[in-house]
Amino acid sequence: MPGGLNVSSDSPELRAAGIIVPVIFSLIFLVGTVGNGLVLAVLLWNGQVKYSTTNLFILNLAVADLCFIICCVPFQATIYTLDGWLFGAFACKAVHFLIYLTMYASSFTLAAVSVDRYLAIRYPLKSRDLRTSRNAGAAIVVIWSLSLLFAGPYLSYYQIIHYHGVPICVPIWEDQRRKVLDILTFVFGYLLPVTVVSLAYIRTIKFLWTSVDPIERISESRKAKRKVTKMIVTVAILFCLCWLPHHLVILCFWFGHFPFNRATYAFRLASHCLSYTNSCLNPIVYALISKHFRKRFKQVFTCLFFQNKIRKRKKKRVGRKVHMVNVERGFANRTGAFYGGNSEVTQVSEENTRKRDHEGATRARAWTRQVQDAMVTVQKELLEEGSSATAGRSLDMTPLR
Repeated sequence: MPGGLNVSSDSPELRAAGIIVPVIFSLIFLVGTVGNGLVLAVLLWNGQVKYSTTNLFILNLAVADLCFIICCVPFQATIYTLDGWLFGAFACKAVHFLIYLTMYASSFTLAAVSVDRYLAIRYPLKSRDLRTSRNAGAAIVVIWSLSLLFAGPYLSYYQIIHYHGVPICVPIWEDQRRKVLDILTFVFGYLLPVTVVSLAYIRTIKFLWTSVDPIERISESRKAKRKVTKMIVTVAILFCLCWLPHHLVILCFWFGHFPFNRATYAFRLASHCLSYTNSCLNPIVYALISKHFRKRFKQVFTCLFFQNKIRKRKKKRVGRKVHMVNVERGFANRTGAFYGGNSEVTQVSEENTRKRDHEGATRARAWTRQVQDAMVTVQKELLEEGSSATAGRSLDMTPLR
């Protein structure tokens, strides 16, 4: 058994894992890919991410989650469903390196956004010069640089060995070096970021809920900040809860009693599934808590739906035009062949058409003149009647002598 677990390959646990794990990992992959893809589309829509430091950090978190889901989840699913590692030595190193790279990036991003929210709420005016898009971009560069630094050792941590003729991807470092690296990963990748997040949000929530200014408390700005803070706090809590079992398994392995049996195998499998699930939960949180994200999600869906409809209609119109052109060309070819290709027929028809147009125009001009003459005659009669009536009235008004 890969991983050194004393479990038979024909045991009910492995057969159940071979069915359940692909289903769980497929759901994680589907929901995470679609959800984080929508988050990226929403944030990049109309370039609004440039004007908000919080949106930049959320964008970075979505990128880290999407990289983890695409590059790691499909490969990790095979560990519990196949007998060996089938993807070669490079993938063995790269996949585990990316797992810890994206984990560090997510934890550092959550720590950064917690400090950002604290500054935005506690010092809204003083922090404007500090909370700029440029500084947020610089912070993201630092986050990925530190993530590369801490995850770099995992490029040599894993290697392929053959276990009973089956290639498996396992740690090859000696126990003492592995222990040091795993402890450092727990401290810098989980404990310190969680501590920063906890302190920042405790102070933020305390300030929000104990503010004594009634006008500021009911302001729309304060309400909006509370909603954003609530959303980010939920994301941070989910990260802490989802990754905690994974680190507990490693700590129990080095400092506690962690025998390799069916119970510990199931617990390790559950811890891995839970930590991987965290990458697809953030978009769900955004959709449930933020009305802005829900509205943007709908707009993205609507835009994609109508774009597909417009493309289909354009294709149909182009197809119809091509069909009509082909029919007209075919008809012209058939008529040309029928008349033996004689161009005189076309010339005669054109001359007849011109004559008909000329005759029609002449008739129209004659009819217009008749109408104009009739109108002039009517106007003259009306004028004559009016003048005679006026003369009659003037005679009636003349006194008798």
